[in-house]
Amino acid sequence: MTAEERRNLHAFRDYVIKTLDPAYILSYMAPWFKDDEVQYIQAEKNNKGTMEAASLFLKCLLELQEEGWFRGFLDALGHAGYSGLYEAIESWNFQKMESLEEYRLLLKRLQPEFKTTVNPNDILPKISECLISQECEEIIQICSNKGLMAGAEKMVECLLRSDKENWPKTLKLALETEESKFSQLWIVDKGSIFQGRALKGWEGLKTCSTFFIVLLRSSMKFENYQLELALPAKEGKNTIICAPTGCGKTFVALLICEHHLKKFPQGQKGKIVFFAIQIPVYEQQNSVFSKYFERLGYKVAGISGATSENISVEQIVENNDIIVLTPQILVNCLRNGTIPSLSVFTLMIFDECHNTSKHHPYNMIMFNYLDQKLGGSSDPLPQVVGLTASVGIGDAKNTMEAMEYICKLCASLDTSVIATVKDNLEELEEIVYKPQKFFRKVESRTTDRFKCIISQLMRETESLAKNIFDELENVSQIQNRNFGTQKYEQWIVSVQKACMVFQLPNKDEESRICKALFLYTSHLRKYNDALIINEHARMKDALDYLKDFFTDVRAAGFDEIEQHLTYRFEEKLQELESISMDLSNENPKLKDLSFILQEEYHLNPESRTILFVKTRALVDALKKWIEENSELSFLKPGILTGRGKTNHNTGMTLPAQKCALDAFRTDGDKKILIATSVADEGIDIAQCNLVILYEYVGNVIRMIQTRGRGRARGSKCFLLTSNADVIKKEKLNIYKEKIMNDSILSLQMWNEAVFKEKVLQIQIQEKNIRDSQEKVELVPDKENKKLLCRKCKAFACYTADIRVVEECHYTVVGDAFTKCFVSKLHPKPKSFGHFEKRAKIFCARRNCGHDWGIHVKYKTFEIPVIKIESFVVEDIATGAQKLYAKWKDFPFEKIPFGSPEIPE
Repeated sequence: MTAEERRNLHAFRDYVIKTLDPAYILSYMAPWFKDDEVQYIQAEKNNKGTMEAASLFLKCLLELQEEGWFRGFLDALGHAGYSGLYEAIESWNFQKMESLEEYRLLLKRLQPEFKTTVNPNDILPKISECLISQECEEIIQICSNKGLMAGAEKMVECLLRSDKENWPKTLKLALETEESKFSQLWIVDKGSIFQGRALKGWEGLKTCSTFFIVLLRSSMKFENYQLELALPAKEGKNTIICAPTGCGKTFVALLICEHHLKKFPQGQKGKIVFFAIQIPVYEQQNSVFSKYFERLGYKVAGISGATSENISVEQIVENNDIIVLTPQILVNCLRNGTIPSLSVFTLMIFDECHNTSKHHPYNMIMFNYLDQKLGGSSDPLPQVVGLTASVGIGDAKNTMEAMEYICKLCASLDTSVIATVKDNLEELEEIVYKPQKFFRKVESRTTDRFKCIISQLMRETESLAKNIFDELENVSQIQNRNFGTQKYEQWIVSVQKACMVFQLPNKDEESRICKALFLYTSHLRKYNDALIINEHARMKDALDYLKDFFTDVRAAGFDEIEQHLTYRFEEKLQELESISMDLSNENPKLKDLSFILQEEYHLNPESRTILFVKTRALVDALKKWIEENSELSFLKPGILTGRGKTNHNTGMTLPAQKCALDAFRTDGDKKILIATSVADEGIDIAQCNLVILYEYVGNVIRMIQTRGRGRARGSKCFLLTSNADVIKKEKLNIYKEKIMNDSILSLQMWNEAVFKEKVLQIQIQEKNIRDSQEKVELVPDKENKKLLCRKCKAFACYTADIRVVEECHYTVVGDAFTKCFVSKLHPKPKSFGHFEKRAKIFCARRNCGHDWGIHVKYKTFEIPVIKIESFVVEDIATGAQKLYAKWKDFPFEKIPFGSPEIPE
């Protein structure tokens, strides 16, 4: 085999992986493959699936050095019956196989219908020539052992891998001969598949292969409603496109971008930036744009906060036609001058543009744009396009107020056109299915002994906190707060903030009081969380949450206060265990939730569900409940939560989020996804026919977004709550949606020149307010200050010893600081830029252990990197203390790391 043939086989590996089941040819490859390699490939198929096994097979194949293996591989394909793949590899021409891709995509989409309407035993004899003989035997065996639906599933799996050019037409003839209803859906006329109505739900493209993108350009006709939405932007107008989730706004954006790039005369070029707020959405859109435009010869690149460390943003912008960004990247570049002006772009597209308000990164970008526009600059400004399912109406109570709110959004985005579907509504409604909405008022427990016991423990803990120091205002106002509520959580935060800047002449006493109050409020927070779990899930889950917490407490410092609080909890533990195991204490809300799930899956066993809940703790609790419920465990729940940290609980990492989404999209066994608000907006989730909002309600935008997750025909949306006010709020959101739609219609009737003038006046007014409120440039304070641990007030360092590393990281020089902290190996060490994260650092004071930051290797230096939110800043002269959330807000003299006084 020549080097070129080896390269070709590697280049066309995707065709091989998608077509070949290596189990059928391994026996023919015995002269070249070792026994352990054969077993490894077979195990890969059993554990991970056919494509993973094919990938491993190909990897082993390409590593072979023995003479004759390539001919042996071709012969093996021929013997096994892979005639199409044999022909394609021999000629290095995969055009015939690529032409099958559109039929594979259609069959994937129609698989649920296929397995419920097609009898595989009837059509197998007529399509056997399109399959491998061993596949036919397996289909017959599965039909016999597991039933016709399982056999039909296997048949679809085999057809999706078929390399026979005629399989789509052969299947069509077999279906027609058997007079199968499925034949009406199976369209094989060239170019008609995507132009018909067989494929619905344009959002599905986001997760499809490169081939689908190619077909999109060559054989797919955009829907008329999509052309209608794109029209104003194609005419060069700044536009907000407002259309329902699932209608394909991303493809409208592709259409606009392609038109925009092609309109420039020779010698000129367009440059587009597409903004996505969430990292999963950014990755999703970056993939779609790359696959679509790179085949057209355009260069596409993406940058997010997760990938920007080692990338020159300036070069990426300069060298590409389309740049997909998370918006903070551009905000930072405009601030530091890396990107001198928005004039480098010719088109900016804002995904989920309703977020353009206050200090959101979208608004920061548009402040820059509007300063340039209103400042009389002669530099050209980019066209602006916004995409959203709902512009919202804020706090508006009527149409006039709503119109004013929408005008302000238009002013923020410099748009005077709102594009909605009007002329092609019927077509849109055929494709985007609005789910039926149901409200279920459910009952709470009538008696709750668990809550009584935990509430008593909370009252005792509050009393201890008051006895420590009741002169602190927030502690003295402890009464009359309902346990197990968000308001109680807010009170805890206010006490802890007051603690951080609390001062006494006796610093040891100050430290003792602050540390004690931190401990008491931390325990109160956990009790509060447990009551919230108990309210909405099982007592068992709430108790497990507390037991895990007290296990962690024992494993840490475990000082006198913690010992006492743990002792009091453990005194009640046996009674709590008994109560939580008593079936009479079952949560009636869960009974209703279980009833809905069982009823819906009885009506439609193929249902796909998203269950929205408020908190991560509740996500975990409901997952355990479903898995341990014999009537619901078949749902095999997946979870999706945010990435940030809340109350010291780490959220899902980006890879974990992607894995959860991919599993829900591709694994038919995972029938339900339990999610927090991260699934509300933007992330493409497989079509669902059941959305359940479990004590979950927000504003009108959130309502439209969550409802939009139910995209399948006949989908339903349930709101379950024990609180009548929640139902009132959701009904108010429905009313607000009507106000929003009426307001948009009214604004669309305005003369465009009048609309533009209205937008301009708002922009001028807002800029005047902005300019008058602009912060005075902070003058660095050269006076030396102390940094104290926020938790125990132990001295950490002086500002004179702080140095800035690469503009945004802060370290402390000198040996004195090393005695103030202890370090533990980092649970997730990794490298980024010139930094190698090695350990976490904590306050060294006994029984404190407050998280101060990390220890890294930076180039040749071993240095700590501290975070300002872990410290209190104390003025040495006055003793006044202040808190800062970000380093940029702390106006001290910032000396770069590497200054002459630092030994190299």
